[in-house]
Amino acid sequence: MSPDLATAHHEVRRRLLDADRLVRASAGGAVRGEDPRWRRVELRRVDLGAGPHLQVVAYDDRQAFTSNHAWGDEAEKVVDELLAQGFGHWHVTCTDGEAAFRVTKGGRILLTTRAAEHAQQTAHDREKRRLVDPAAPFLRELGVSDRAGVVKKTRTDKYRQVEHFVRLLDGAVSEARSAGRLTRGRLRVVDLGCGNAYLTLAIYHHLHNTLQLDVEVVGVDVKDQARRRNSEVVDRLGWGDHVRFVRGEIVSADVDGPVDVAVALHACDTATDDALARAIGWGSDLILAAPCCHHDIQRQLKAGQPPSPYGLVTRHGILRERWGDSLTDALRAHLLRRAGYRTDLVEFVDSQHTPRNLMLRAHRTEALPTPEQEAEYDELVTAWQLRPRLAALLG
Repeated sequence: MSPDLATAHHEVRRRLLDADRLVRASAGGAVRGEDPRWRRVELRRVDLGAGPHLQVVAYDDRQAFTSNHAWGDEAEKVVDELLAQGFGHWHVTCTDGEAAFRVTKGGRILLTTRAAEHAQQTAHDREKRRLVDPAAPFLRELGVSDRAGVVKKTRTDKYRQVEHFVRLLDGAVSEARSAGRLTRGRLRVVDLGCGNAYLTLAIYHHLHNTLQLDVEVVGVDVKDQARRRNSEVVDRLGWGDHVRFVRGEIVSADVDGPVDVAVALHACDTATDDALARAIGWGSDLILAAPCCHHDIQRQLKAGQPPSPYGLVTRHGILRERWGDSLTDALRAHLLRRAGYRTDLVEFVDSQHTPRNLMLRAHRTEALPTPEQEAEYDELVTAWQLRPRLAALLG
């Protein structure tokens, strides 16, 4: 371990083990040549009957595992084990500041710190820890929770969607900040196709109220009725100086760059492509897009001849539809990489709530695809005679 890496680990370890100052921390990614056991870990202090503990929530590709460790030798052992796993980035928030550590692809060690005031929240939730309080005023205004702050039975699925989205947003923002992005003054976030603004308001609530970031959020929707309704909700919440709504099409709405975070959730068919192209044009550091229907590529599959031996796949309508969904988002992911984004696809919400449960998560890194990946893309679109909408938009 190089002295620089040792110094960075020492700084992270010192903050993680300070029970009086630790607010929260997260780690993810991997140093080249390392293979961490977990995709992501989150840490915070919690107060139990036996005293203060370090709570660790570790995520694999499917679920989360929570464990609590007494402060002292037990917590030190867990922290040392996590630091030894080779995570590519750490972000630690304490009551008096933040520290971000990452290892670049070239092996360079970057450690940044900044002063900021944060409050500890050490209550232990025996159920799964929620990032969105059901009693949050915006949920009451939107009719998700009642006046007592309890989620209405008929709105449980909507609350779960909001909670899971915020969890994905929290992790993505933490990762981006650990990598040195999303750290300039006021963050600008645009929700393209915001609809009734459930997630637009959740974005502002979490970034501003929970993470205490200076943020401006803009919601875009084609319906003026939605703009008026959402604006009235924002006024009642007292958020009018930070959240606004614009009527317009995704491709032409009056929103100037730069935009730090671009969001497009369940934009139908090629509207997702329009949103991705707009975000790339803005140079957004983070893009979160949950596609909806995928008619465009499916029409092309139906009109064309499948390459041998894939006739068996496209002969049946339901299989052709599923194959079209997979092709569409695989091509989008590569085109995002071509534009300089590291892209992965994750589960948005459980499939029992909606079949449209995929999310494209893209971080701007300026790293480009390898020649082998470019060749795979070219071979795929040629064999299936496809013309991806996003490719045309990006020229």
